[in-house]
Amino acid sequence: MNQILCIGSVNLDHTYQVPHIVRPGETIACAGYRRHWGGKGLNQALALARAGADVHLAARVSAADLPALAALGAENGLDTALTEGCASPTGHAVIQVDGSGQNCIVIYAGANATLDGDFVSAALAPFGPGDLLLLQNEVRDVPGILRAARSRGLTVALNPSPVDPAMRDWPLEEADLLILNEVEGEALTGSAEPDAILDALARRCPSTRLVLTLGGSGSRYRFGGESLTQPVFRATAVDTTAAGDTFTGYFLSSFVKDRTDISAALSSAAKAAAIAVSRRGAADSIPFAAEVADSQLRP
Repeated sequence: MNQILCIGSVNLDHTYQVPHIVRPGETIACAGYRRHWGGKGLNQALALARAGADVHLAARVSAADLPALAALGAENGLDTALTEGCASPTGHAVIQVDGSGQNCIVIYAGANATLDGDFVSAALAPFGPGDLLLLQNEVRDVPGILRAARSRGLTVALNPSPVDPAMRDWPLEEADLLILNEVEGEALTGSAEPDAILDALARRCPSTRLVLTLGGSGSRYRFGGESLTQPVFRATAVDTTAAGDTFTGYFLSSFVKDRTDISAALSSAAKAAAIAVSRRGAADSIPFAAEVADSQLRP
């Protein structure tokens, strides 16, 4: 494999440090506020870039925000030439983070909702067999993008997040890799237990590599007769917002280099995610490859 294309979302996140996640009818004061880049597409693309992958981001933001995003990409080795400015406002997220690092997120799609068929066709045009497409569920018509990519011979990795009941009808079996957490797994299969989730998905998608993340319980991999378990690396969590995106980016960066060493990919992804949760923010929290290599964290 050569290049990685991420067609996905870009947000400007508004993060509030709160004593607890606000309850219905409750008004609370926050202890801190930050405005920073986020969105699952950008987060995962940055994780790939910081891990050393050749990655290209195809997205839309407001015309006013495009220069700042291009500068962010240049600083991190992320190619944003396929990202466009438009008249719609940049998508954003309102994020509450409590004292234990747990979060609650509300998303406004904004420019992310404007990605249409013409945009997707233009984004896919430079890529073909040997390249990988990474998708999430913060843009329009993910099944259509998946099928278009497969018709061009791309390998497709799908992170079905945020989860949506309509995903049960998606052509999940057409993805080469499915990377999801236990909440998403339960929504897709109706099962809450990790083995049951993997069993159900393996029956439905027998040709798809499955990666199931389990928060503090680590992660699981299954494909054919191979089944692997990866424990978490121990770190003090202050913000889990970008944990999954960091894991996804680092896993895929290792995977495209060597499909045969899944254990190394899982370990690298788990260590990078542990570093990310020890920091505040979304894109800001994602570590660089040298930090992961030098980290003394242990499972």
